[in-house]
Amino acid sequence: MGKRSRKRGVPERSGAGLSASSTSRAERDAARERRAEAMARGEAPSRRAVRRRSSGKTSFEDRPPAPWGNFPLVEIVVLIALVLLVGSFLVDSSRRGPMLLGGLALGSLAGLELSIREHFGGFRSHSALLAGAVAAAAITLTYFVTKGGGAGVAVVPVVVGGVVFMAAFWLFRQAFARRTGGVGFRR
Repeated sequence: MGKRSRKRGVPERSGAGLSASSTSRAERDAARERRAEAMARGEAPSRRAVRRRSSGKTSFEDRPPAPWGNFPLVEIVVLIALVLLVGSFLVDSSRRGPMLLGGLALGSLAGLELSIREHFGGFRSHSALLAGAVAAAAITLTYFVTKGGGAGVAVVPVVVGGVVFMAAFWLFRQAFARRTGGVGFRR
């Protein structure tokens, strides 16, 4: 016969930090009732919420609100991007390129907007993604400034992009740490 499973030495959920064997059932029930009454009065957050925030984890409720309220703008833009991407494979070749590029651009902008809002709202760190977007813009700008150049100039946009990425990553990381009180990243 197998052993019966049971919890051993697990701290009780009452918040006392004692194991189940050192408190009676009546004491645990009373602690639960006190917690429920306190939450009903709005006095204290739940222990689970406190533990989640102290461990650096975030929840859906912690997300920063969109500036346009409850209107699902990002979701609609992503839907339009998906329609353009799928539609680009179903149309003739003269419309394929613009639809594909439009779908990719809209999807990228929707994701970038969400990552900017979450990053500067202190919800999650998106330092690498934001630094990559800045570096891509720097590479594009450098390419057009050097007018494509030859083989000798082709390395310039890559070097500029790498330097801009590293600087932007550091700056975005510092901004997130300031926003969250010193935390460099959150899960």
